Order: sequence, then structure tokens, then C-alpha cells
Amino acid sequence: MTPDLSVALGRLRLRNPVMVAAGTFGYGLDYRDLVDLTQLGAIVTKSLTLAPRMGNPPPRVAETPAGMLNAIGLQNDGVEAFILETLPRLREYGTPIVASVAGETIEEYVQVAMKLSRAEGVAALELNLSCPNQARGGMEYGVHPELTAQVVAAVRQATDLPLIAKLSPNVGDITPIAQAAVQAGADILCLINTVLGVAVDARTRQFRLASKVGGLSGPAVKPIALYHLWRVRQSLPETPLIGVGGISSVDDALEFILLGAHAVQIGTANYVQPTLAQEVAQGLAAYLQENGIDSVTAIRGTVR
Repeated sequence: MTPDLSVALGRLRLRNPVMVAAGTFGYGLDYRDLVDLTQLGAIVTKSLTLAPRMGNPPPRVAETPAGMLNAIGLQNDGVEAFILETLPRLREYGTPIVASVAGETIEEYVQVAMKLSRAEGVAALELNLSCPNQARGGMEYGVHPELTAQVVAAVRQATDLPLIAKLSPNVGDITPIAQAAVQAGADILCLINTVLGVAVDARTRQFRLASKVGGLSGPAVKPIALYHLWRVRQSLPETPLIGVGGISSVDDALEFILLGAHAVQIGTANYVQPTLAQEVAQGLAAYLQENGIDSVTAIRGTVR
């Protein structure tokens, strides 16, 4: 019997639990010649802002041992261009489209969310809460429970779509922030976003990123992501969770699912192996079949 890979994250239903992470798969169409998009659980777009953004000046990516630092600066075509030019072509594949929402103010989050909510074919919204809050001196929205709650509550009033809050690990304790997001109206939590870091070139005696500080992703952050997911699973056992951070194999994905993730997102590994998400989905099916397990939900959260 073929194992059942389908999962339900509240109202968001996926054919399998393998998603591609925001900012690592373009808008989805970028990879269509390499990946069968119909075999993915969901496509998360790069973060969308109200107006087009050029992003940060280069260099804005630096390889590190077991990872990558990036400071892209939310480069994107703007939400209007995405809705008019990209979304209609993306809809043709029938794979759930999760639009990542970003902004420098709460009002911008709300406006982007409203536009996407009126567009045909968006299955859910994912709030990128690692954007700077200009009114608070550049603090990320996602590092303080009150700021997180303000953004989530404002967007919740602006949309009926399933709402995912993507949480930042750059905090002492992620649990109060996760609780604040859910209480404010988030249906699903995605964790984690990148970990802050810097890299220096010893030969040029310069920072390796023009912005100096970047977000660390890749295998190096997987234990951190697993830790935060485990902590949140304990405090919010009924909330659907998406695990992301350093997944580069079937076993990596299984670790998150065993700790309680309803779904996983593959990010940095897409740059190394663009077909990985599709292969992980196939690998999950093989793992279940080899172990005589009829569904992926049967193993969720079995490691406590």
C-alpha cells in the first residue's frame, strides 16, 4: 500500500509535508525546468513588499562552514507585479502557493496581505517577522511578543486566509513570542528564520557582507531549529508547526517531523541541490513503506 503523505495544517492542506522556504526558490517558476512543481507540498514565494525593492548592495551572500550568510534585503518585484505577472502562471501547477509577506511598518504588512487575499490562487500567507520596525529603531518585529502580536493581529483582521507566523531565533526564549503570535490570530507557526551572524575576510580585513551583519542558514543551524521547534511543541501542542533550518536530507526532515512538525521547509539546500524537496518527499514515502507505516501523521511527534 502506498503511504499517505497528505497533511493538514488547520485549513491548509498539502499533498505532502515538504515545502520550499521563502527566499530560496524565487517565486517558484524559477525552478520549473529542474523540479516538478506538482510534486511539492507547497511553494513559499520570496517575501513580497508593497513596492519593488532592489535589496542590499553586494556582496550580500557569503559561504560559511556548514552554512551561508545572506543579507539580500528583501529584493522583490513588489506585490502588484507578483499578482499580475507571476501568480497566474504559478496557479497552473495546482500546488498550494504560500505568499510571504514583509514590510517595514504594520500598515505595509496589512496592505500587502489585503492585496494577496483578493488574488486568486493564494492558499495562505506567511508573515516574515524578521523585518525591521522603523518606528522602534530597526528592531525586528519577531523578537518581542508585543510587536509580534501587533503585526499578527493587524494582518488577521485583513485576511481570511490561513496565517503563518515565521518566527525569529534571535531571542532568549522563543516560547512567549510563539504564544503571542497564536493568541493574536496565527493559525500556524514556522520556525526558524535565520540566525544573526557576521563573517570577516582575513586577507582583505573587511566584512564579507556589505551590510556587515547577515542571516545564517544551512546545516549549521539545524540543531538550533530543532531545539526551538521542540520547545514550542511543548507549550503549544495543538498549533500546527512548520520546521525549517538546515534540512538537506530525508533524515533531516524526519527529525523535525518526529519532534512534532506538521510540515518542513527546505531552504539553503535548494541552492546546492535544486531537486532536493522533490527527492525528500519521495524519500519520506520510501521510509514509511520500508517501516510498514501507513501515513506520515503516524510518526509526528513520537519523539518527546
